[in-house]
Amino acid sequence: MAYNTGTVGDGEQAFPPGRKETSMQARYHREITTLAIGERFSPEALAEVIRANLGLDRLAGQIGHDEYHFDRDAFRESLDFVEKNRRAVQAGLEKGDGHAARRGLGRLTHTVQDFYAHSNYVRLWLDRFPPQAAPRPEAIEALDAELLASPELRSGKLYFPLEVLYFVPGLRKWVLPRLPRDSHAWMNLDGPDREPYFSYAVQAAIQRTRTEFERTVSVLSPARLSLLTG
Repeated sequence: MAYNTGTVGDGEQAFPPGRKETSMQARYHREITTLAIGERFSPEALAEVIRANLGLDRLAGQIGHDEYHFDRDAFRESLDFVEKNRRAVQAGLEKGDGHAARRGLGRLTHTVQDFYAHSNYVRLWLDRFPPQAAPRPEAIEALDAELLASPELRSGKLYFPLEVLYFVPGLRKWVLPRLPRDSHAWMNLDGPDREPYFSYAVQAAIQRTRTEFERTVSVLSPARLSLLTG
């Protein structure tokens, strides 16, 4: 599947064509995390961070855990979850447990990445520009204070059980017209079928992942940073 999903750095494609994954969602979380912070970790340590990131998308993390994904306007709860996992990183390192610290970081990165795919932040940011004058995706500001405080900021709601059928490819065209416009199915920017917004969500997620990582490690000693990154 050849997707043009924006660029990173000096024209590097964020998601090169020709790669296939069983789970498209896993692919994007994996590659966003790798592009954002991969160079700071050993391959083994990065793999552990990514496993924890992807773990929030298991079935047990999809039901009753809006805070994992910034769903249902759970902005405060999701930010609390991010801070809880930032503390888990620090607690793990204090105990000399790099594995626990990397799991906390992985969960943290998943949640902040989902903010851009599950809310209308990208659309609100782009609404500031005429369509013909929209900046390139990498120009998006991932932490625009005005937008983060906007009363218009919303995230998609999951309408069970019908929403579950949206994830069955053969049923999607039948299910979508039957779901409200504030549903996750309508609002999500989870894949390239939501272009041009998807490219902006990817770039914002890369920025935010780097920002949250730097914030997390800014208080660490060199020894604890080394333990975290492997």
